[in-house]
Amino acid sequence: MQEFIEVIFRTNRTGYYINDKDLQLEPDMMIVVKVERGEEIGKIVNCSIRNAELEEKMQKRDAQKILRIATEEDMKQLERVKAKEKEAHEKFLKMEEKYPFEMKLLQTVYQLDGNKLTFFFSADGRIDFRDFVRELATEFKTRIELHQTSGREDARRLGGIGPCGKPYCCVTFLKKFNQVSIKMAKDQNLLGNLSKISGPCGRLLCCLHYEEDFYLKKALKFPEIGEEIFYNNKVMRVNKNDYFSDQITLETPERENYIITLKEYQKTKDKQER
Repeated sequence: MQEFIEVIFRTNRTGYYINDKDLQLEPDMMIVVKVERGEEIGKIVNCSIRNAELEEKMQKRDAQKILRIATEEDMKQLERVKAKEKEAHEKFLKMEEKYPFEMKLLQTVYQLDGNKLTFFFSADGRIDFRDFVRELATEFKTRIELHQTSGREDARRLGGIGPCGKPYCCVTFLKKFNQVSIKMAKDQNLLGNLSKISGPCGRLLCCLHYEEDFYLKKALKFPEIGEEIFYNNKVMRVNKNDYFSDQITLETPERENYIITLKEYQKTKDKQER
């Protein structure tokens, strides 16, 4: 099975490349790789990834290759590119003033060889910027891409501290955004206050995805919410399951609550089913 090198670019995009030249590579090393329209520079994240699914995908589209370990000249070129990005950023803001739409320019990134210039921006709703793109292409004389970011992408780009007191997962180790749904919050008894389980990006916290399997496994041992049981000479319904303390909250028709253990619930249920 082919080994792949994982590379992260300045836009936080990651890619996988084949080291077909047997270069002596190490994590955090800067390398130059082949991209669709030329050359780009990135930093190695992982030097040895073996993945059958990845290999199949790469074979179908002719996996891009590592061209070389970044040289002193490549690093000088990167510094020149960064200087051009500052100029392009300022020009973009001035050119935008005569257009009716509103957008917030977040980042301006040139490809290492200058063959592509990407502007990352946020905006409310979709924007028709076709005329603007044509004017930008005429001004900068290179391929132009305008990329409208999502709240999650903005959080990754800007960074910050989450409610747990640690840097955002998307900044530190999360390589791709997983789908986080309201169902996951429901499975984890967290629907009471959505603001507490939403991140600064405005979306549900990514960490809900990490714990979903635990809750689904625990739920198999617990009754469903709304299930009825005859307890303490009354018909009660299950109102809440506490998966950590193995307790169940029962509610009477008069809205009185009783907390019993999972063992106690199962014993009571077993007696009634005999």
